[in-house]
Order: sequence, then C-alpha cells, then structure tokens
Amino acid sequence: MTNLNNIKSPIKKEMKEFESFFKSSLKTSVPLLNHITNYILRRKGKELRPILVFLSARALGKPNPSTFTAAALIELLHTATLIHDDVVDDSYERRGFFSLYAIWKTKISVLVGDYLLSKGLLLAIEKKEYQLLEIVSQAVKEMSEGELYQIQKARHLNITENEYFEIIRKKTATLIVACVVSGASSVVSDKTKINKLKQYAENAGIAFQIKDDIFDYQKKGIIGKPVANDIKEKKLTLPLIYALSKSTTTEKRRIIKLLKTPGKNSNTIKEIIDFVLNKKGLEYAISKMEFHKHLAIESLSDFPENEARESLINLAGYITERSK
Repeated sequence: MTNLNNIKSPIKKEMKEFESFFKSSLKTSVPLLNHITNYILRRKGKELRPILVFLSARALGKPNPSTFTAAALIELLHTATLIHDDVVDDSYERRGFFSLYAIWKTKISVLVGDYLLSKGLLLAIEKKEYQLLEIVSQAVKEMSEGELYQIQKARHLNITENEYFEIIRKKTATLIVACVVSGASSVVSDKTKINKLKQYAENAGIAFQIKDDIFDYQKKGIIGKPVANDIKEKKLTLPLIYALSKSTTTEKRRIIKLLKTPGKNSNTIKEIIDFVLNKKGLEYAISKMEFHKHLAIESLSDFPENEARESLINLAGYITERSK
C-alpha cells in the first residue's frame, strides 16, 4: 500500500510549517481551553484534509499564506465536526484514545467544538479570505443536510442506492471538495482546472466513505472484530442496500426486522453481516469504490506531470487501500 509519508513528500516543508501555524491558531487566554486544545494536538489524525489543500495548491502553483489559512480553517472545521459527532453518537473513543466527550462530557465538548469553528471563521475574516469563507460555508451547509437526510432515511429503512450516493456526496465528499477547491483557488483562478480538481475530490470522497462503510462488514481476521456501528445505528449503507435489492420479499422483511431490533446482540449482528456477505454486498461495494477511485484519477489526466499530481493519484489509492 502507498505510504502516506511518501504522498506528503512534495509538501513536506509546508506540512511542517503548518504544524506551527495550526497550533498558534488555537491559542487562547483561557487555561481550560489551552489544556483541551493541547490534548487535541497530541492526538491528531492523518491530516488528510490539510494534505489535500497543500497538494492541490502545489499541483497548480506554489502554496502561499492563503493556502495556510485554507488548511487551518478546514482542519478547525473538521475537528469541530468530529467533537460534535462524538457527543451525538455517545462515543467515548476517537482514534484509539478517549474522546473529549469521554473526558469533559457534553457541555464542554459542544462549547469546544463551537470555539474551534469560530476560530476558523475569524481566522479567514482576519485574513480577508472571503472566497474561502464561501467555499467552507457551502460545505458546512451540505454536510449538515447530508447527515440529517441520513437520519431521516434511517428511521424508515427505505434508502435507495441513488439516495445513498447523494447522502455520502453531501456528508463526506463535500468537505474533500472544499479542501481541493480552496487549495487550488489560493494559487490560481483557472475555473477549468479547479473544476477538474473538484471532480477528483468528489469521487475520492465517495470512495473514502464507501471504504468506511465496508469496514462495518469486514470479517474477523481482516481488520479484527466487526465494528458494526452502522448496523447498530440502523444505517443502510451500500453493502446492505445492494444485498436487500437482491433479496426475496421474505428475506427483506426478516433483515429489516432484525435491523429494527433494539440492543442488537452478537447473533443478530452476525446474521445481518452473513446476509450481506452471502448476497455479495461487499464485492459490489468494493467495485463501486474502485470505480470512483478510477474516476478521481482520470480527472487529473490533463494536469502537468509533477510530484504533487502523482501524490494526488497515490492518495486516491491510499483512500481505498487503508486498513482504518
């Protein structure tokens, strides 16, 4: 599998500088907030979104102060979203560590999420990056719509494949699009090239979410014990949607009944997973993921052959090959 460090090599200098830039953007005079933001910084993830911002800028030009502002704003927004998600999902773990929600509970977690979002918005305003604000505001709107639409459909368990793709385009791909569009827009104004990068990001984002949904159905021995979070939350994702579409009416009723069962036990979860595997739902989801990965890569075919373009291509592969 492609190494993430190799993908970052064309922007190694920028990513190093970004660490200091991002840390300084979190500083506050409130000791509790500083303590919490230090906790966040020590447990940062893969930083895929800043990587996308800088690679998109590097593919078309040279990253500049506007690029750093874009990367910081999007990382602040993303971090705030994760914190709020943990509260909504009652999740005590994030990236293998205790979540903020587990340690500081609901009120502080929600306020910290709000603080991070406001810091990002103020940063953009201070730098007079109004186009960036428009890009990110549109992303927040679509992400919220996607999440609410998924919750609505989960209540009725009647989501179609087309509706599934619209949901993941909004709730996941939209932020990936914001990364590449803001990165590219920080160095060029060529709408054709920006739109090509937008196509890359949308397809890479869709592939990313399908990969996440596939994890829910992986057998023990591939990534360990099945997580089955989507099943527990009654979310119909692509593997199950496809399996249901290939079922008899009796089979469909049986699985829907199991999904509606509160407090699902391990036997219930295993039956649903086995059903998906037997109906080739996993293989279908993988084929769709690969399809969108290839669409993403094809979008870059007219770009100059440089290290950043190669890293964007490799990043699309990394998204679909990752183990977590």
